[in-house]
Amino acid sequence: MRAKSVEELPVYQKAVIAANEISAILKRGSFRTDWKLREQLGASSESVPALIAEGFALKTDRHFAALLYRSRGESSETRTHLRAARVRV
Repeated sequence: MRAKSVEELPVYQKAVIAANEISAILKRGSFRTDWKLREQLGASSESVPALIAEGFALKTDRHFAALLYRSRGESSETRTHLRAARVRV
């Protein structure tokens, strides 16, 4: 079955949930002093679902795959920032 909308994709759903959870974490007081980590973590986590949605909208498998690879890279960056954040919290 082919998804008719990006919202039907489980990977997109999980990426949105993760971005929302990270956004909630970034509102905690412990992140107020480390603005650089906050900005990098927020930007990379928001990029993951955004890239998936952008690729889905292009309707070609080749372009979609390219943006999925970029999304995977942003996901790796997000995980790295989360590891750094865990040390600070």
